[in-house]
Amino acid sequence: MFGPGSQFHEFFNDPRWAMAMVRATVLEAAHPQIGAALIDNSTFVAHPWRRLRNTLVSLQRMFGADDHVRQREAARLNRLHARLGGTDARNRPYDAMDPDVRAWVVATLFESAVTMCRLSGQPLEQRAMERLYAEFQAFLAALGDEAGHLPPSLQEFWSYYDQVVEEELENTEAMRIILYKLFDHLPAPPLLNGLPTLWAAGRTVAGPVLGAITVASLPEPFRRRAGLPELPGAQTAMQGAYLAAGLARFLPGGWIKADSVIDLLALSPDSDDPRARTISALRDRMNRAGALIRLITPLPPEPVPGTADGGLQRSAEEFFAQVLDQSGNGYLDWPDLAAMARELAGRLDLDEPEETRLYDAFADWWRELQAALDADGDGRISAREYAAAVPSLAGPALIKVAEVLFDATDKDGNQTIDADEHRALFRTAFHRDTAGAEAAYTRSAFVRDFLSFMSGRRRSTPFDPLLAQA
Repeated sequence: MFGPGSQFHEFFNDPRWAMAMVRATVLEAAHPQIGAALIDNSTFVAHPWRRLRNTLVSLQRMFGADDHVRQREAARLNRLHARLGGTDARNRPYDAMDPDVRAWVVATLFESAVTMCRLSGQPLEQRAMERLYAEFQAFLAALGDEAGHLPPSLQEFWSYYDQVVEEELENTEAMRIILYKLFDHLPAPPLLNGLPTLWAAGRTVAGPVLGAITVASLPEPFRRRAGLPELPGAQTAMQGAYLAAGLARFLPGGWIKADSVIDLLALSPDSDDPRARTISALRDRMNRAGALIRLITPLPPEPVPGTADGGLQRSAEEFFAQVLDQSGNGYLDWPDLAAMARELAGRLDLDEPEETRLYDAFADWWRELQAALDADGDGRISAREYAAAVPSLAGPALIKVAEVLFDATDKDGNQTIDADEHRALFRTAFHRDTAGAEAAYTRSAFVRDFLSFMSGRRRSTPFDPLLAQA
């Protein structure tokens, strides 16, 4: 069911899978419970590249050959989902552990994989389709969900799928954000942060096209009921996109490996990875092309080096938007700090009880921030409330966060972070300003740098790629 030789393993590095995942995400977001959970807790708007990478890593672990890795990842996902619950704007409850909701997530992945093959002119044979469905059923079972929430047979699945599409899916806010905001305002991946003009120019053309292709690929009954307009020529563009992506499978294998592509896009320009240095070496030439584009494209000018955008300092508003507001909704509340804890726990691959200890430290910090900054008592902190207070955030609770994070990173407990531990958290080697002659990061230095980043609003070579980049 899992690992090399499985049907899913054949798809994972297929370029068509990228479009299938986008389509599946839209169908997930159209489910009222999932849409509400995304709006309240997800960082997919402000940090889409991080979310994409984490999703692919999780799928690799769950569908890989190592059963121990799969069990650990299943336990991690269950802990994550158990923390996601609440009510939507219409006061309807949502729970990420609801087995019917989890079954729908798996159903969208399976159906989108089948659809991508059909749209690219290579429909799956019945036996291959049944094999793929069995693998996704096994995936749900590996999460610990009881059988029955997905139909037992492929024939019954299609009736179930049509029923959910026609009776349960809605034109949710999360779905609209993905289709009409995320594509049009997609932030540059970290490696391309230094080329905002070129990225914006490409996004201006590609964003609406991606949105139109995705809408055209959705089930027609849902499109009609949700009032999603289908642009003229969208069906042709969709067919062409899937066919072109299918042809890309014939490129050399190393060019289209999903994890390699995502790792490359996630690299910080300051990374010690040779690929990042190669991209940086090409940046000067690309900037020359950007100068030409600026002459013919009405886009905002690039920041001048030495300003708040280009230097070490940033304003309170920038710090709020880039670091504190992880969900991108314009406010700081508990889901933003929970997203920080989630990202840090994922980087360090924490198990219980270290993961809970980290979440608890962030929860204490949230209570400290709320007491100090929530002037109107609405349970969240606006950018205006934060900027008006201009607080020193380095209180006892934030110091505790730094201490707990250091302990989680210091795997061997020798009270220093060595090169391997540093790379596990920051995905890069020691920076020259971070490590001393002993090539180790002491507790006091780590806590000092973390507090300086979180309260001093100074850019930080290791912490910015960790918590600020998309």
